Amino acid sequence: MSLTAAERFARLRLARTDRVGPVAFSQLIGRFGTAERAIEALPDMSRRAGRELTPPPVARVEAELAAGDRLGARLIVLGEPDYPPRLTAVDPPPPLIWTLGDAALLSGDCVAVVGARIASAGGQRIARGLSQQLGEAGHVVVSGLARGVDAAAHEGSLPTGTVAVLGGGIDDIYPSDNADLYRRIAERGCLVSESPVGARAQARDFPRRNRIISGLSRAVIVVEAELRSGSLITARLAAEQGREVLAVPGSPLDPRARGPNELIRQGAALCEGVEDVERALSTLRTLCEPPGDGFVGPEGDVDDALIERIAALLSPTPTPRDELARAAGVSAADAAAALLELSLAGRAELLPGGLVASA
Repeated sequence: MSLTAAERFARLRLARTDRVGPVAFSQLIGRFGTAERAIEALPDMSRRAGRELTPPPVARVEAELAAGDRLGARLIVLGEPDYPPRLTAVDPPPPLIWTLGDAALLSGDCVAVVGARIASAGGQRIARGLSQQLGEAGHVVVSGLARGVDAAAHEGSLPTGTVAVLGGGIDDIYPSDNADLYRRIAERGCLVSESPVGARAQARDFPRRNRIISGLSRAVIVVEAELRSGSLITARLAAEQGREVLAVPGSPLDPRARGPNELIRQGAALCEGVEDVERALSTLRTLCEPPGDGFVGPEGDVDDALIERIAALLSPTPTPRDELARAAGVSAADAAAALLELSLAGRAELLPGGLVASA
């Protein structure tokens, strides 16, 4: 479907509202049908749960759009025809993305190549050569523009099409020593960001970036990664999203080989070349449309008593939403509506997979 200009603007404004993450965004659209109606309802909903929430000023959203226009960037909003189909299947999908370059690459046959920032010369050679082979085989290589393996993957696939997903805004070149690579990807590939234009990357932004890297891709290949690394987070997200996970094995004497070797122990496919990738992709099930979060409107009004009853059942440990509904003795729809209002008031945290925790 096509969105009106007003609804498109409202979706950007809703996505930039404090405490409205991807889960709350999807539930608000599911409940009210449009972002315009959701924005109108936000103050009353959050006030009823104990803390009023207001969307950002219109001028701030207009300034972000103007900044994107000056860069030559393009905003793609969830619900538009050009929104990447694989991202639609992520639970929950990013409400919007900024792109700079050839956005058509995002709908191509994408494969992610990720790994250590402080990579060995051999690891960088493998990432560069494998990415070149993947590009020549018709795949679009996706990575995160970090030092080491990411940069090598982009370099190897730049002639055939590469996508770099950023943690900061679409204009945030991080690390700065990849500035030349950033410019070449903007000219010959595609840069992607979920963050506002002008935002500088913070530590909390990289898990969101990793979710998009895996979400765009049919498979994720890990080349060198220590056991506690962002690359393994990307691999875990890929498995949760139904993507194939592959790992390049390495010497047990190198700490950077522990991550890929552990992934292989856990069932990841061993990757020694493009043939292994093609074999894994040939057995991968076709991704379906997203199942959605199961949100439907409440059966009646969500009163203060129900909100407080649900709030009393929350804990820091993520709990399935259906379990909270059973404990409260209410329908799943009423529990979801109460949890949405608690999240907008900053009293609950809505998590992917139908989980919720106290904020």
